[in-house]
Amino acid sequence: MTSTTFPAAKLPFQQRIDLAIMAMSNEANISRLAAQHEVSRKFVYQQKDKAQVALNDAFAATAPDDTVLFNFPVTKTWLNQLTVSLTLICHSSYRGVVELMRDLLGVSISEGSVHNLHQVAIERAGTINKEQKLSAIRHALLDEIFHCNQPVLAGIDARSTYCFLLAAEPQRDSETWAIHHMYAKDQGFNPDYAIADAGTGLRAGFKLIWKDKRCHGDVFHIQHLCEDLSNTLIKMANGATTGRQKIQDKGTKGLQHGQDHEVMMSQALALEAQAHTLARDVKTLTQWLGRDVLALAGPSLAIRVELFDFVITELLAREHLDPKRIHPVRVALQNQRNDLLAFAGVLDGKLEAIPFKSMIYKENKFILR
Repeated sequence: MTSTTFPAAKLPFQQRIDLAIMAMSNEANISRLAAQHEVSRKFVYQQKDKAQVALNDAFAATAPDDTVLFNFPVTKTWLNQLTVSLTLICHSSYRGVVELMRDLLGVSISEGSVHNLHQVAIERAGTINKEQKLSAIRHALLDEIFHCNQPVLAGIDARSTYCFLLAAEPQRDSETWAIHHMYAKDQGFNPDYAIADAGTGLRAGFKLIWKDKRCHGDVFHIQHLCEDLSNTLIKMANGATTGRQKIQDKGTKGLQHGQDHEVMMSQALALEAQAHTLARDVKTLTQWLGRDVLALAGPSLAIRVELFDFVITELLAREHLDPKRIHPVRVALQNQRNDLLAFAGVLDGKLEAIPFKSMIYKENKFILR
């Protein structure tokens, strides 16, 4: 017994659409379309009917805008939930919450009441957070953020992005950080290592509790610092060009001439050339640092250390040209080198743990053996 596959069953999706569109034309000949596509006239009519139904649905009259879609009970609890959600989900300000409640719901609420509701929510969230087990966090991301000029100590699990620490404190010294690490430790927090910027209080507090555990460097902040230096030097170079053009224009217009003008032009040209050379060199070093040294995909730790030291040496060689701006960046790089490159050591270890297998090309594909 053999099975038969009809042409209509094999007709692709797009061709069915094209067939339906042609069948809806006033000049369409259903018999000719059926013969061209090797299908029955009945099948052509079916596709035409489907297309007509879809068009009718698309252009059907919609319900008036004031039609009631659904009803739900509005309680005080629901209003409190809405108040908190507007700030946490919609990122609204307290004043925006007050305006929305007044204009859309006719509910009067003050900014102080909005603040008090958030304080209640914070207390409840704090109770829940203290009950969480933090033993699953292996790599912690630590930072200091600020709200209304007040430090907020923050900690996040790198894998899940779970925020296990968010505490507003009057100060951000080592003791304050250490206390919060102790609280987290009581909940099972015991990371393999942390990642943070060069904050002295943050790192000192981590070391007080975790002793020899590594706190790797956060490459974002140092790259941002180097990019700011590069952009500043570029602006200064452009300013030197503008200054040289102004002196040149004065000479062209006859407003200034003679030996004084020649000396000023010579100095301006030298300053412009030096500024552009310095800006170009620092930009190149910054790009090397970001793309070759601190990038996730890159050479081994030993090679990265050599490249990192090369960048520091080249900055030091140019430091006398603008010590006020280059010196802080060079010193930051020099002091943070080991922490910033710690991630490369982790990558080297993971690569060494992968068993090596040779690869051959066979039958149009690579095969491990």
